[in-house]
Amino acid sequence: MSALLLAMLLTAPAAPALAQDGGGRNCASTLDCTARELETLPLRERLSFVRALQDRIAAEHVPGFRHWRNIEGLLSFFIEKGMGTRGSWVSHVDSVDLEAMERGAAIALGVSGDDFGNPGAPLWADYLNRMRRGELTDRREHDRAWSEAEQASTDHGLRLAESTGTRPNRLEWNIFQFSELYRWMMRNPQTALLLLDEHVAGALGIPFVPADFLRWLTDVTTPVPVYRGAHAAYDIALPNPVGAPVSILELLLAYSPELVRVYREETGAV
Repeated sequence: MSALLLAMLLTAPAAPALAQDGGGRNCASTLDCTARELETLPLRERLSFVRALQDRIAAEHVPGFRHWRNIEGLLSFFIEKGMGTRGSWVSHVDSVDLEAMERGAAIALGVSGDDFGNPGAPLWADYLNRMRRGELTDRREHDRAWSEAEQASTDHGLRLAESTGTRPNRLEWNIFQFSELYRWMMRNPQTALLLLDEHVAGALGIPFVPADFLRWLTDVTTPVPVYRGAHAAYDIALPNPVGAPVSILELLLAYSPELVRVYREETGAV
């Protein structure tokens, strides 16, 4: 082989070998796909990956595990709206989130101890092991552990997206801010309810926001609340420009009235 041909082979970009049908299930089987490789997958394959990964965890580690179904809801929303195409800001952030879940599963299952440098991976591994030991039966403890793992993964995804030079558009930013509010509510349910009653309930003409609203919205075992919530966030224009700091109170005032209406529509609550 000539030196020129060898140099071309060594410097050529890696082919997106996972982009074919079945790539998502293959990653859930091997548990060795990097964020870069996951980023080559179409979102429908990423959805297959999340489902297959849950199946594997349910079969091998935590019976009945379906605690990433809210992630399914968000991916289904992205697919419906044509968001998350390869190279986009959403795609970069999402691929890092999925990598953290995969590495966490690999560590918990004893397949590998490598977290690929993703700070969300050991937190997901700890979450899965605590689930296996029956330590997260209390909803508040469960939601805090879940949201902390997801937050670390997302923050790492933001750094990676920034390093590639990609920036979110307004709609992507709205969905991200909804996800930030979602995780904050999981970590701070009592504070969230107090703020909702003080600032949102009156605008809706109700005396208080039901506690079950938060339990419904942050239920990770169903795709519906996040799917519906993402649709609400998609249609709401935040008062702040893309990238500007947004307070939790601003997010509550922007998103919660519509989210509560969706909750009442879905559940029939008065």
